[in-house]
Amino acid sequence: MDNTLNPTHTSAGNRDTAPLTITRVEAIPVALPLHKPVVMAGERIENAYNLLVRVEAANGLVGWGEAASAPLMTGDVLPGMVAAVNNHLAPLITGQDALGRAELVKRCAHALLHNTGAKCAVDMAITDLVGHHLGVSLCDLYGGATREVLQPMYLLGNPRVEDDIAEAKARLADGWSFFKLKIGIKDPREEARAAVEIRRHLGNAVALCADANMGMTLASARLFAEQARDANLLFMEQPLHSDDADGMAALARVSPIPLNGDESIASVASLLALHRSGAIQGANIKTIKMGGIAPTVYAMSVCGALGLSINLAGKVAESSIAAAAIVQLGCIAPNLDWGLNITNHYLAEDLTDAPLQIMKGEVRRPRGPGLGIAVSEARVNRLRMK
Repeated sequence: MDNTLNPTHTSAGNRDTAPLTITRVEAIPVALPLHKPVVMAGERIENAYNLLVRVEAANGLVGWGEAASAPLMTGDVLPGMVAAVNNHLAPLITGQDALGRAELVKRCAHALLHNTGAKCAVDMAITDLVGHHLGVSLCDLYGGATREVLQPMYLLGNPRVEDDIAEAKARLADGWSFFKLKIGIKDPREEARAAVEIRRHLGNAVALCADANMGMTLASARLFAEQARDANLLFMEQPLHSDDADGMAALARVSPIPLNGDESIASVASLLALHRSGAIQGANIKTIKMGGIAPTVYAMSVCGALGLSINLAGKVAESSIAAAAIVQLGCIAPNLDWGLNITNHYLAEDLTDAPLQIMKGEVRRPRGPGLGIAVSEARVNRLRMK
């Protein structure tokens, strides 16, 4: 038996193998305010509208999961996510043994098409619950950490390059060493000049990448890649529309910047297809796209086997719940050479009294059981959408 998928024992935690019966599943929509709006191609975000799933067991333990609504990425909108949990997923897991989480996740995956955000939040909550019961972290449930400290990226998205430079320099002084630029909004020549200028100010020791969020044509993406050559970008993320695999493959053949697939990757099958066509050199893996913790671990393993770089990321903006899951996953990722992007620091208010902290450009894996954080139910209730 593979105990990474069906953990029923642990040398460090609770050895009790009695059923961990799920008695209550609650879908909770929340609106989380951002410090300032985030602008990207086709979207301006002032509040994060996320789904929380609270799973309670007969022994009183609680597990939490989170998924951001992402109408332009997964197609998930918050009312639909709530309905997916209440009407389809919760009935499948209520009364069931959470220790058999692999089978529960499989049932949820087949219960309805798409709805990967809702499935993600349920899977995450069950995993958190099991971790608390066994006294081990998410990371340890999947084989243990290969690293304990990660360098997350900082998103730059100001209207003027001067403001991006000023903000990046301030973060550089705080210890940040990895930055992402938002492109696909202005003329590609202007964005390329901005990328080169930011590189000049930050120096070559800093990692720099760019994300277009599907906002470019093949011609504009090629022009940006050629003129931003001196910016030495680690990757260019999803320049073309998610269904333009042929265009991505054509761009990959001529671009001096490696291509990272994001919105075009909705499953391991799509990841494999993009790799076969030569359309990507790496993949942005999100739990909301894969449909949960277990599918994300599988996708990361596939990337490792294919030699694809991994960029593990959250949607703007998720709380410390989802951020903790991403950090735990980042500590077991086989080749996290395209970095990590957690997004709770963009929030004006988090859902825990002790939010996950990035200190001097680094984040450490939370060492508590499950996700490793303690959710504040008072904060959840205050930010809950009525």
